[in-house]
Amino acid sequence: MEGNYCLYLRKSRADRDAEARGGGETLARHEQTLKALANKMGIKVSTVYREIVSGETISSRPEMMKLLQEIENGVWDGVMVMEIERLARGATIDQGIVAQAFQLSGTKIITPLKIYDPANEFDEEYFEFGLFMSRREYKTINRRIQRGRKAAANEGRYIASTAPLGYKRVKLQNDKGWSLEIVPEQAEIIRLVFDLYVNGERNPDGSINKAGSTKICRILDSMNIKPVSGGLWSPASIRGILRNPVYTGKIRWGYDKYEKVSQNNSVSVKRRRASDCIITQGLHKAIIDEETFNKAQELLKSNSKVSIPSGKKLQNPVAGLVYCKKCGCLMTRLAPASKTPYAALKCPGRYCDNISAPVYLIENKIISSLKMWLDDYKLNIQKNKPAHITFTYENSYIALKKEAAVLKSQLEKTFDLLERGIYDDETFLERNKAIKAKIEECSQAMNKLQELKDSEEKAMSFENSFIPAVKNIVEGYGTIEDAGMKNELLKAVIKRIEYIKETKNTRRKRDIDNFNLDLYPIMPYKQGL
Repeated sequence: MEGNYCLYLRKSRADRDAEARGGGETLARHEQTLKALANKMGIKVSTVYREIVSGETISSRPEMMKLLQEIENGVWDGVMVMEIERLARGATIDQGIVAQAFQLSGTKIITPLKIYDPANEFDEEYFEFGLFMSRREYKTINRRIQRGRKAAANEGRYIASTAPLGYKRVKLQNDKGWSLEIVPEQAEIIRLVFDLYVNGERNPDGSINKAGSTKICRILDSMNIKPVSGGLWSPASIRGILRNPVYTGKIRWGYDKYEKVSQNNSVSVKRRRASDCIITQGLHKAIIDEETFNKAQELLKSNSKVSIPSGKKLQNPVAGLVYCKKCGCLMTRLAPASKTPYAALKCPGRYCDNISAPVYLIENKIISSLKMWLDDYKLNIQKNKPAHITFTYENSYIALKKEAAVLKSQLEKTFDLLERGIYDDETFLERNKAIKAKIEECSQAMNKLQELKDSEEKAMSFENSFIPAVKNIVEGYGTIEDAGMKNELLKAVIKRIEYIKETKNTRRKRDIDNFNLDLYPIMPYKQGL
């Protein structure tokens, strides 16, 4: 078979379970099977896409995103896959995106059992039905798995795929499921963390220094004790250990809840802590006694901080926006002091050497950058915006509507001609089918035009609201004194700002903005921006 062909490989849940039981590497076996099929069919495979991440949505599968983009651009004549379910088994909207990409581009789907040609009406229906059934199966399997996990947690079995520091996962003897077994050297680290947090650090003179999560990080780093992931300890990982009841011999399940939210025309997943999670007695031994654990919880509760205390105002106008370009941490505000009578922004990373800068300089540079961006953006729109696009859509739509009306009139005449005996049954069916096909083509073209018009109008509406918003900020930001109001204005048009500064300012040269900011506006860039 002539043309460009590729392979798409992705593991299913059943494949991962089989690998855990020693069933061999799935992607390698599938690649071997599909390449053997390609040789048999005389197909030359140019590229192999291996999806090594597991994701329910297309957006969480980078190889699928890349493949769909190339399919839409007409790069491939066919895609080889073990089953059509490997392409999309998640949300209905994702299945529609996949089906549309293959249908509009005419790209074939080749499996060991069948070749799906989107130009064939029956193959198209079979393909869409297969995706629908795979979605139903996915939902059924997922519900069954969740019920099984909940029951296992209630029985004290360990459900998660990785053990927390201090334990290792072990298979239960003569029973299904897993439990935890203490790793002595790691357990000592856990005991040290709880002891430092609850009892403090003892000095040589016998006095005690309070040890918070940041102090414990420094102590562990100085002792060359590494976390499971390697590198350096973080306060968040210490607090995670202190809050985990697994160290008291308990099982906690459902603590992390993942919710899908729609934001800026895209679906993202947010994590939140659940207060109604399952906590039951586990089958494993405890590392920390209940009394020590409860003392740690009381200290955590008393030491918890809120971003803006009740009755106080936000002081940082760029809060939640500026990130360190070196280590990725969210930059924090340093209040004015005697030596530095101005607020500064610094990276909270203990070992990051990104240099701080005055907040007012960062604000000034953000506004000047927004002004430059706005000027370039407006110039780009002016150069690239097609003229009379609404007029073109309307003219084309009216022409198609007239054509559809003529065709419907012709369709009615076929019945009249049949009744008068001018058409025999065969001629009537043939003409009737041909006219209906043309009416359907007109209807699809009209729907496509309407979608394009709606999309363009939505983009123009967004631009018409976005550009004035940026302009108002550029022109009026300097007149606003309230940091909270400034923060709201900036967050309305900017998603993220990355900051880096390599050189310190010398004395009396504090106002030199020798740092770089990368701004990421909420509205996507157009060509040339």
